[in-house]
Amino acid sequence: MRCFNKRSVHSYQDMGGCELHDDGTRRAYSAHAYDGKDFISLDVETMTWTAAMPQAVFYKHKREADTAFQQTDVGFYQKECFQSLKWYIQYGMETLLRKVRPEVMLIQRKARKSAGTDVICHVTGFYPREVEVNWVRDGEHLQEEGVWSGEVLPNGDGTYQLRKILTVSPEEQKKHSYSCQVAHASLDEKMDVKWGKRDRPWY
Repeated sequence: MRCFNKRSVHSYQDMGGCELHDDGTRRAYSAHAYDGKDFISLDVETMTWTAAMPQAVFYKHKREADTAFQQTDVGFYQKECFQSLKWYIQYGMETLLRKVRPEVMLIQRKARKSAGTDVICHVTGFYPREVEVNWVRDGEHLQEEGVWSGEVLPNGDGTYQLRKILTVSPEEQKKHSYSCQVAHASLDEKMDVKWGKRDRPWY
């Protein structure tokens, strides 16, 4: 930009959008940045520009003097932006608010670093993403000891999956009972899947 009088490479960024809030209020905004710093912003309600640095004053006057461009720019943020947002909300609500129940599988294998057993609680096919999965021993939640937790990962169909692995020694298998407990928005109550030695084959 000429107002900076520099002959090197710079970046200019423009960000704008609109918001609809649950209480009925709404907000539209347009802001520009130069080399990562605030440059100038538009007040949609008053149709005025605010310069964030001295070099932006020239740009502010130029924008406000161009009434045709000003009306088009402000008109978009006052009308078209909200119309588009309402359209996306209307047609996306079914997807955004859908709830899909998880499937839970218990898979066991020989532990790789001990004489015990790894029991994998594989929770998959759920939506939305938020889920709580816990290993339970004799009715009590197990914390970090002996439990490995993976990350929530996406499936190809838009649902999610998560694995939690419990390592159990031969002695603990004889003395305690174990289950994998899942809490999710799609469930009326927590899902509790008990582990038995014959639930799934070894591998």
